[in-house]
Amino acid sequence: MDAESIRAAYRRYAGFYDRVFGVLLASGRHAAVEWLNRRGGLRILEVGVGTGLSLSDYRNDNRVVGIDLSTDMLKVAQDRVEREKLDHVEGLLEMDAGKLAFADGSFDVVVAMYVMTVVPDPQGTMAELERVCKPGGDIVIVNHFAAPEAGVRRAVEGWLSPLSKKLGWRPDFTLDAMMNGSRLAVESIRTLPPFGLFSLLHCRRG
Repeated sequence: MDAESIRAAYRRYAGFYDRVFGVLLASGRHAAVEWLNRRGGLRILEVGVGTGLSLSDYRNDNRVVGIDLSTDMLKVAQDRVEREKLDHVEGLLEMDAGKLAFADGSFDVVVAMYVMTVVPDPQGTMAELERVCKPGGDIVIVNHFAAPEAGVRRAVEGWLSPLSKKLGWRPDFTLDAMMNGSRLAVESIRTLPPFGLFSLLHCRRG
């Protein structure tokens, strides 16, 4: 995956993303935001905010900054913020998740939903998420991770792998590949519906 392939894929998706993926990926978004909404008074960075489907679900006493590489997706998100008067959204910025333009420790929580299979450098991106998170802060990831053992699902993921650029994500992406070299402590991981294809991962910065 490279930045231009990502932009091209999501340029195609922007017009119908909410109608299709909004439904298919709803369980992961809701699970992540429900977890985040246990506390208020947080400054939250949502990496890969896309069309802003999750923005209206955050508690009003949390401040949210969203970033995305796709200007087409961000335009839809900005229209949503204005239409729904989402005053808790601090800003929506075009930005590369692997090169975040924020100071160290800028956020209490960093959340990335359906992002890590997309970014060109997952390990570098994880390092950036850790950097901008405050010490003791939380990093929440919703993502597809390849099946750990051989079987039908692993075979399908391997078959789809050459189509990564057209799909806009990596079907054969593994948890180990993402966490390799990371200093983050894994607090919990649980699978999500439908069919356990996605997982909610909670990490903490030391």
